[in-house]
This record gives sequence, C-alpha cells and structure tokens, in this order.
Amino acid sequence: MKTIYKRPLSLTSNTTIFCPGCGHGIVQRVVAEVIDELGIREKTVGVAPVGCSVLSYDYFNLDCSESAHGRAPAVATGIKRSLPGRIVFTYQGDGDLAAIGTAEIVHAAARSENITVVFVNNAVYGMTKGQLAPTSLIGQKTTTTKRGRTAEANGYPIRVCELLAALEGSIYLERTTIGSVPEIIRTKRAIKKAFTCQMEGKGFSLVEVLANCPTNWKMTVPESFRWINEVMTVTFPPGVYKDKTAFDTESEKKEGTPGK
Repeated sequence: MKTIYKRPLSLTSNTTIFCPGCGHGIVQRVVAEVIDELGIREKTVGVAPVGCSVLSYDYFNLDCSESAHGRAPAVATGIKRSLPGRIVFTYQGDGDLAAIGTAEIVHAAARSENITVVFVNNAVYGMTKGQLAPTSLIGQKTTTTKRGRTAEANGYPIRVCELLAALEGSIYLERTTIGSVPEIIRTKRAIKKAFTCQMEGKGFSLVEVLANCPTNWKMTVPESFRWINEVMTVTFPPGVYKDKTAFDTESEKKEGTPGK
C-alpha cells in the first residue's frame, strides 16, 4: 500500500485539544513539515504564550518554552541572543501579539531580532470564549460586541503586516491564509522562507496566517473557510508586505541595492 500521509517528526502523537475544525492544527502541521524539510528539528526552539497556542509544547516534538501573555518575542530574543546557533520561532495568536504584546512585536521588529514569528490571526479571542480582538472585523459580532464591531466604539482592526512594514528592521513579512489547499501550500512556502531568512542571519521575519475559529465564529467548518476567503481577506489582503531577503549586507540594505 502506498503511503500518502505520515506525521512529521516535528509533531508529537498527542491528541489535540483544539476545537473541531480549528485552524491551529493545520498551521502547526505546516510549521512541523517545514522544520523537518529544513533538517533543523534538533536545534529549533519554539516559544508559545498564553492563548490557544499555549499548549504548543504538547504538539511540537522539539524544545519549547512557554511565555507570559504577549511576551513571546521578548523570550525568543533572550533565547536567540544567548544561543545564537539555535533557530527560534514564536507561535502567537492575534489576541496575544496584537493586543497585550503589541509593544513586544514592534520593538523586536525594530531591532531586527533574528527570529521567526508565526502569527495566527483568527480575528477573535479563542481561548477565553470569543471576545473582541484587535483584529476583529468591522461589523463582526463577538461576545463583547453583540451588535458587531464599530469604528466609533471599538476602533479599527489592526493590520500587523502593514504596521510592521514601516519599520526598517523588518526583513520579511507575508500574509497568507488556510482557506483552501492552494492557500495552505502558499502558507507553507512563506513559513519556509521565514525560517530560511533566520538561518541566513538576515533578521526579523513574520508570517501572518488568516485562520478559522468555527466555535467562536458560530459557524460550521465549511462556512468558516468561506468566511476567511470571502470576508477576512477584504480587510486583511494576503500577499508579501516586505521582502528584504535579497540584500546581502547592511550597506546594501541602507542603499537599497539588492545583493548579487
């Protein structure tokens, strides 16, 4: 019998506690596949903060550290600076990275810390039962915006890739989705590029992945994937927002001349 699927070595065999249809399982598998394909499992360290990502160490078969809510970039910075030979990544949600952790991610990018950030954006606080998140869409109903988010009362959604693109220290920024198989393939390609950016010592990289949360969106799984493709991508257009990986030296980065 031909094998068409097997668990990546960088994933454990533990049973997931994520809700049925949750996008985290897809994203974590993609991250694990990339780590396997790059052959870096034995020297990779993951950092997961409070939120739905907090139990990532149960699923990633590699060294992991838990951090306080929003502080994953700071912990990752400490690990990378003390152990520069390790490949360090954070795995963060939008309630974490774009709310309590906003200062952490902005300054990590501004310093161009040589870490990789996997940012899972499902536009809601998942672990704490569906409150308004910084990335919740205008009109989106949550447990704290029963009639839908309004700009007047709640402000506008934070677009992380666009925000970080303005910082000189950010090297590679891309937004992808898991709304379809082709999009999942693009997500994997982006995450591999982000890890490669770190391996080559080029600086800060972040991949924002638009993911689904059927439970808190109160949708079926197929409906939630359609909502990513038809609604989320209007507010958060997928694409490459910054790519300075072609630059070879600091002087070339400043002069804007691609390396050969």
